Amino acid sequence: MGNSKLQKFFAPLLNFWAQHSVAVSLVALAVAIAFPLVFNQQYLITVGINCLMFSVLSLSLNLISGYMGITSLGHAAFFGVGAYTAAILSTRLGVNFLGTFLCGTVMAGIFGILLGLPTLRIKGRYLAIVTLGFCEVMRIIELNWMSLTRGPQGISGIPRMELFGFAFSKPIHKYYVVLVLLVLTVLIIWAIMNSRVGRAISAIRDDETASDAMGINVFAYKIMAFSFSAALAGLAGAFYAHYMSFIDPNAFNFDQSILMLSMTIMGGVASIPGSIFGATVLSILPEALRGFSDYRQVIYGMALAIMVVWMPNGLLGGFNLKHIRQRLGVAKLSKKTAKKEGKENV
Repeated sequence: MGNSKLQKFFAPLLNFWAQHSVAVSLVALAVAIAFPLVFNQQYLITVGINCLMFSVLSLSLNLISGYMGITSLGHAAFFGVGAYTAAILSTRLGVNFLGTFLCGTVMAGIFGILLGLPTLRIKGRYLAIVTLGFCEVMRIIELNWMSLTRGPQGISGIPRMELFGFAFSKPIHKYYVVLVLLVLTVLIIWAIMNSRVGRAISAIRDDETASDAMGINVFAYKIMAFSFSAALAGLAGAFYAHYMSFIDPNAFNFDQSILMLSMTIMGGVASIPGSIFGATVLSILPEALRGFSDYRQVIYGMALAIMVVWMPNGLLGGFNLKHIRQRLGVAKLSKKTAKKEGKENV
């Protein structure tokens, strides 16, 4: 009921968005580019960086949890794989940030394949439990492999991002780096979901049995989506390592996985704008509630509980631009037909 009322309230805006989606996307990008120039304060830019980074993570999780329908409670593990790969390569081998970004992305994707091969034939809550276990196993490895990860001490002194002698040392520089990563992530997911692969993924989410009967290799597409999702999380992790210059296992625990899942649910499953919106809201909300530090977690939890009960598809999860365009096209066709019939009757 809540989603229905919300859809009616936003219907005019959504219709405009559906008809001018490219223009709206470009305006949103322009606003994101202008943000650190207009609000040139380190604190606000730092909040903006968190919003953009978690948007990448939320989008990566939405690829499997939203579009594929696979619930993952261990996405923080892939985030950590990307971060530790970048940290180790940069501190021990002197690899620059472009190389560590690439290696962190690929390594997380490989871990996604390694986890997916034995587990993606499992369904429902059992798969969710397996991913949760994987997250905990990775955390224990990060805590105890002292020679590689330095355990609970973490890895410090991770080099700043530098390219052709230019150091991305200021917050505004890091903001634009992660903005580029977000745009790249959006384009990748958009391209996937508007391709034959995306249609197969949507079909599998709707009905695995029917998809298999139609000749779709369900398991292969699950592995593909899972590895892409893990790789994008690894990309965010590589950025995080260079952004913070220090990482430790606590940054990649189960709580982070729940936070990513909450962002996806709040914004809207199977929705690119929804993932970005949910990540932005849940990145800003803790900052807005700092004045209520004693009650912040309570308010935060209640807000999520209300969302799950009253809007299970998220704020923007029920808003499918493709379907809106189709409805608009049908409506326009009906109007033209009615006018034509009216003229003929006259």
